[in-house]
Formats: sequence, structure tokens, C-alpha cells
Amino acid sequence: MPHTPARAGPGGAGHNGRMTALSMLDLVAVREGHSVREALAIALQTARHAESLGFARYWLAEHHNMEGIASSATAVLVGHIAGGTTRMRVGSGGVMLPNHAPLVVAEAFGTLAELYPDRIDLGLGRAPGTDPLTMRALRRDRRETEEDFPREVAELQRLLAPAEPGQRLVATPGAGTEVPIWLLGSSLFSAQLAAERGLPYAFASHFAPRLLLQAIALYRSLYRPSARWPRPYVTIGVPLIAAPTDAEAEFLASSSYQRVLGILKGERRKLAPPVAGLAEQLSPAERAAVGEFLAAAVVGGPETVHAGLQALVQATQADELMLVCDVFDPALRLRSLDIAAAAHARLRAAPSL
Repeated sequence: MPHTPARAGPGGAGHNGRMTALSMLDLVAVREGHSVREALAIALQTARHAESLGFARYWLAEHHNMEGIASSATAVLVGHIAGGTTRMRVGSGGVMLPNHAPLVVAEAFGTLAELYPDRIDLGLGRAPGTDPLTMRALRRDRRETEEDFPREVAELQRLLAPAEPGQRLVATPGAGTEVPIWLLGSSLFSAQLAAERGLPYAFASHFAPRLLLQAIALYRSLYRPSARWPRPYVTIGVPLIAAPTDAEAEFLASSSYQRVLGILKGERRKLAPPVAGLAEQLSPAERAAVGEFLAAAVVGGPETVHAGLQALVQATQADELMLVCDVFDPALRLRSLDIAAAAHARLRAAPSL
């Protein structure tokens, strides 16, 4: 159902000739007929498998009041995954900063950085990640303005930097850990802010791909080098469903299609089992809506996956692909990652343009 960008030629290098890395974003889906505890166990199993495949990082997303997503306590889950793995970076994709006081975030991720040195990432978003009722429950009477997010990002940067003499507000733990901060977004706002601050940028093309190329171009054109990040660094979200054949991958992807339809209708349900022939059961308007939502998706067998990842790299010159893999059967989800890793290895082995 989804369509990836047109294929633009051989090669696996991202921007500035760097090889494109492979990572994963996990919403910790709760499956129909299964429990939150099982979802958490599947997340750890998946993270360990991703690490064995050489993935660069594993991020957890913050969402609230959704029965199908078990990653609401994001910092707790980051610690759980980091404690169950050994080498891979683990982080938030992201913490929705309007829901939290910067000091609390700095202390939580500072603690994680002390427990798992040089393995923790702090991805930040400026959306609430939930519905208005839950937003009010999280924030109480707090009113967020457009100016708040840049100010709070700067506050977090100060709290995670080495404490200065006479500094009255010190995050303990946190100060001096310099946990890498990433800005996440699906619009041009965060792209511009990340460029101004010299921070890495992750675009949420796994659910809102419309402004992908425009946001990346803006970010790179405005980028101001920083000590940690002398060059711009772009990660893009990629919905990925892989199987031995295109037909089986399309069947497995029907779980994702059902999830997207639920989101579009305001019905946040558990991840459903795949349904044969789902695309044919949808109206033209529904098919178009799902296709737009998943326009950056790669769905298919090994050759289709290789071509799809290659097309995305060539179209975006992304430094990193962050996969979102919503497969109902956990074992087949791991198989999807195997196929994606093999396709990625082929990209890395190919001569760059």
C-alpha cells in the first residue's frame, strides 16, 4: 500500500559520505489478547536482537493514555533496555518536553547516564504525545507557548553540562554527564531549532512524512556547528515490514494499516493480528489516508526492502535510518529485522555515489 521515494541510484552513504547507520524506535505495542507485561518482555527481546544485528541505538517513544502502547514511563523503559543490553545506545524518541520539568528530565537521564556511561540518548519532542484530557492531567494548569520549548531545551543543556561556580540549580545526578540531546519533529520548527543549536535532528517520517525533504534541507542549510556535532546529523523514521516474499510482508503489514486507521479515526487500540486482503476491503479514501501516513514505509521481501532502503537513503542522504516495526508475531518481527539488517549490509557494501 505505501510507496517509497523513487530509486535514485546505487550506494549506501549518507550526507557528507558517511555510511548510513541502522537503529530502531519501539512504541512497545500491546497486542490484542496479550498483556502489558508481555509487551515489555517483547521489547527487551527485540532490543537484544537488534543489538546482535549491530543496530546503533534503540529508542523508546513517550505516549500516554493509549491501551495499545506501553512506553509511557519512557525513562524507566530506557533503563530497563539499557540494563538488558551491553553495547547499543538506548534513549528516548522522545521525551515530550512540555509534559515535564527540565530539572526532572535532567535528573532522570543524568541517573541513566551514570548507570550506563556513554550509552544514553535524550531525544526531545514538543508535542504532548496524547489527547487534551490526558495533557491536562500531565501538566495540570500549565499553558505551553511556542517560546517555551527552545527555552526549556536550553535549560536542559545547562543542567546536563558541567556545573559552573556559584550555580544555584544543579541537577544531581545530571550535571556534567552531557547526555546527547536530539531534537525530534515532523515540522520545520524543530528542524530550524536543531540547526541553530548544533544538535542532531530526527524527523518523524514514520507517521508524518509530508515535510521530510523540506525539513532536512532547512536543517542542513541553517546548521551551526557545535563542539559535539561539527556536522549536521539526520535520522529518519522508517516503518519497516519485511518477509521472505512481498505478499507475506503485505499481509503482515495489515496490522500496521489497522493501527493507522485507528489513529486516523481517533481509536487507539491494541495492535491487531494481520488480516488477509485488508487493502481490498478499504475505501479509496482510507487507502489514500493510510498511504499518506506511511509514505516512507518499506514493505516487502528482501529485494524490495533493499530497494526501498536504498531509495530512502538516496532521496534524503540520511545519516541514520530508525526502523519502526509493528509486526504482530514477535518472532516474525525479529525476522523482519534480520531481513532489514541484511539489506542494510548490502547498502554499506555498495560503492557510494
